[in-house]
Amino acid sequence: MGGRFEGSVERPKAVSEFLVERMILGGADKICFVISPGKADILSYYAGRFESVTFTYVVQQRPAGLCDAIFRAAPLVALDEQVLIGLPDTIWFPDDAFLALDDGALSFLLFPVEHPEFFDAVLLRGESEVQEIQVKQAGAQSNWIWGAFKMPGRVLHELRELWCERDQRDEYVGTLVNAYLDRGGRALGVRAGQAYVDVGTLAGFRDAIRILCEQNGEASATDGDLVARGSRRAPMT
Repeated sequence: MGGRFEGSVERPKAVSEFLVERMILGGADKICFVISPGKADILSYYAGRFESVTFTYVVQQRPAGLCDAIFRAAPLVALDEQVLIGLPDTIWFPDDAFLALDDGALSFLLFPVEHPEFFDAVLLRGESEVQEIQVKQAGAQSNWIWGAFKMPGRVLHELRELWCERDQRDEYVGTLVNAYLDRGGRALGVRAGQAYVDVGTLAGFRDAIRILCEQNGEASATDGDLVARGSRRAPMT
């Protein structure tokens, strides 16, 4: 989706590349893809693409939820490292929003949406303290959803330990974080996001085309343009 230049030649751009670029802007120098066994094409696509970043890959043998995917990368993360987590089938703005997140705590990057019931809505106490995450809940009490998050490595390992204590039954980050908060943990929500699109749906794909056109100062694409230009969720840490 969109394009990038290799010298003077414009090439198609993978959706996941938007997240990689945002992580690099956020300070990442190591990026781990959590992939399914059939995703070997990702290895060849990113080989040598970004010279300033080291890429690693961890295989999730079967779909078992976002928590399972994230914690497969935990053995690669030191306690004193910063961890950025995002979903590679999403596009969001501003592209440097990771920089708005706190370095010392579990910190969620929040975006306003019209239909929070399709996402994980984040209910805040005061300006930034997370009170609860409402996972795909009808009648969600907030229209701010999380689209990415950041934490110290020690918090990642604390969450993994809690997940194991809970018999690894949490598929969604939201339910695990709610349990973390109940145990006295702390999380922040930062309302720095402006636009967020899940490209995994047709409606999301169309929204992504529209938003990218707006960001580039171009006219919005028509449905016919989408067919001509269009190219077609494990996490990335």
